[in-house]
Amino acid sequence: MKKEEIVTRNDIIEVLIKALKPLNYVHAFWEGGAIAFNRLDEWSDIDLYAVVDDDKVEETFNVIENALKTLSPIKQKLYIPQLPWPGISQTFYKLEKTSEFLIVDFAVIKLSAPDKLLETEIHGNLVFYFNKSKKLKPSRLDRNSFLEKLQARIEMLKVRFDLFNNLVEKEINRGNILEALEWYRAFTLSSLIEVLRMKYYPFHYNFRMRYIHYELPHEIVRELENLYFVKNEEDLKEKYVKATEWFIKEISGIDLKEIEKKLLKPK
Repeated sequence: MKKEEIVTRNDIIEVLIKALKPLNYVHAFWEGGAIAFNRLDEWSDIDLYAVVDDDKVEETFNVIENALKTLSPIKQKLYIPQLPWPGISQTFYKLEKTSEFLIVDFAVIKLSAPDKLLETEIHGNLVFYFNKSKKLKPSRLDRNSFLEKLQARIEMLKVRFDLFNNLVEKEINRGNILEALEWYRAFTLSSLIEVLRMKYYPFHYNFRMRYIHYELPHEIVRELENLYFVKNEEDLKEKYVKATEWFIKEISGIDLKEIEKKLLKPK
């Protein structure tokens, strides 16, 4: 591909502003993701959001797609009609004339959606390209409500771990090593990750692996890397025991008062 044919981030942003801003049913357009946390690099995708009238979601996606086509043919497209948050739909676009990493991740949010993903503590310092509504602006997290949800999640993790963590051991005993490995990573380690995130950066306790290298201490990340990379069956057995003991230690020693302090002093 010739250099002059490359479509850049700025090209994409500019064409979308031009297409969306004149529409009276599009109330705001902004970018989150890496740029909101000052982590933009050559491998970053583009995390975009628009708030629109409730009956204009499909029409907005059509406008977005037609605008992108003026820059480049669309190589791939994936539409997700409903995210876990009510009133939010999402489409991923890969353009032929961009870096393979520069995927356009666009979430269209209904005006009536109860959560518009605007809390700065969770979603970072969002970059607004236009905003026609005084009601749509970055907001502060409801810390009391968040702490209640987190506390309920801690109790759920305790019970769930007691009930299901031995699925790893069960499959090891059966000789089903692949199944044991899957349970180890998907359950034992994911539970450990969640409680560690609660301890060190509770705003993102449910972000799984996303941003983990930035939000957990380096030595903790290195130990997690060691637990994730399993050599063989014997190594799995040893690391399963270590991960289980680590989880029990962390969940037993979790301090809600310390978490509350962190919620008052975000990074």
